[in-house]
Amino acid sequence: MFQSLANSMKIPELRNRILFTLGMIVVFRIGTHIPTPGVDAAMLTQNLPSSELFSFLNMFSGGALRRFSVFALGIAPYINASIIMQLLVYVIPYLEHLAKEEGEEGRKRISQYTRYGTVLIGALQAFGISFMLERYQVVPHPGWPFKIMAVITLTAGTAFIMWLGEQMTTHGIGNGISILITAGILASLPEAIAHQLALFTGSAEDVVKTILLLIVVVVVIMAIVTVQDGVRKIPVQYAKRVVGRRVYGGQNTFIPLRVNQAGVIPVIFASSILLFPSMIANWIQSLESMQDWIKNPIVFWVLNIFHYNSYTYLFLYAVLIIFFTYFYTAITFNIQELSDNMKKYGGFIPGIRAGRPTVDYLERTLSRITLAGGIFLAVVAVIPNLLINLMNVQFYFGGTALLIVVGVAMDTMRQLESHLVTRHYEGFMKKKGLR
Repeated sequence: MFQSLANSMKIPELRNRILFTLGMIVVFRIGTHIPTPGVDAAMLTQNLPSSELFSFLNMFSGGALRRFSVFALGIAPYINASIIMQLLVYVIPYLEHLAKEEGEEGRKRISQYTRYGTVLIGALQAFGISFMLERYQVVPHPGWPFKIMAVITLTAGTAFIMWLGEQMTTHGIGNGISILITAGILASLPEAIAHQLALFTGSAEDVVKTILLLIVVVVVIMAIVTVQDGVRKIPVQYAKRVVGRRVYGGQNTFIPLRVNQAGVIPVIFASSILLFPSMIANWIQSLESMQDWIKNPIVFWVLNIFHYNSYTYLFLYAVLIIFFTYFYTAITFNIQELSDNMKKYGGFIPGIRAGRPTVDYLERTLSRITLAGGIFLAVVAVIPNLLINLMNVQFYFGGTALLIVVGVAMDTMRQLESHLVTRHYEGFMKKKGLR
């Protein structure tokens, strides 16, 4: 591994990409420590809630939410805008035309609309948070001037994070947005470990629970690594073609269908979708003026559905993960285009006729693999949280954090590997030299 890193640093382009990615992470971490004007930091530490939901949100922002820095909103507005835009592509004919017919130019325009949506959602969330801060009495001078300043500052912070992520994707290694989320989770790890040690009493029950949780973490990490590398190989043969005096084709190859084609994107999307109603439910339940209204059985039931880490929340979370696994796989893996390219170059799947039968076969196969991958993501994301609930303990690395950190690390390593392979260097994932 260290030799591979040394080899990658010998390649100017790859070295620049790695250093650029690290530099952007440093900029992101600096931003999480720049306070938002108008907020009393001392009162903020004392008065902010310490619920599971708040801890989860703070983890994704890399501690920026607890410090209420200019990056307090994190990348959530961008993720929500991306989900909405990708869904609208299938609903609005104009957007569908841009995505399918306009090529690169159409994708650029959709990306621009996503940026506009990010700013709008960020502004709305910042406005809501400014009210929350005033309610927790951490604003020395509350009022509209503070609200306007908070909206401008937090929205600008979110827009800057979005720009950082895009630049990292273009000029760095890996998916910039996912790397920033991972960086935020890992940055909160030392504080979480200290908090976990403070809760540890040394009793026999605590020791048993800690050992069980550590075993679960190790097993989950091993499962993620195994499934992320899982591939279904669809054999493809190319017919021989004679052009002039030369013979082309005739070789055998395969189509690699990954078990988890969508990576960690479904987990990020599902958690972002559920966080908003969870925040609303948590906020309503904390208001003294709402206590009589909350006693209504129907209202109480609705609020509990979206209560973070409740059983209904975890069930909805699992369903959304499976849905987004199918959704994201469908928009990133074009089976019709793959079939057309195979037919164009004389390729075929043994026993399957070219054309529509090939498309049907690939769709059936991909659907089964995607279902398995979606169920795996849902189980890994939910089971650790379920065990934490059953054992009544607080634990930092739930299934969501583990999936994101391990998944993003593997995706980044895989991309680095592809760069190394093209330059005939030994990569991370192979022990033998590449020829």
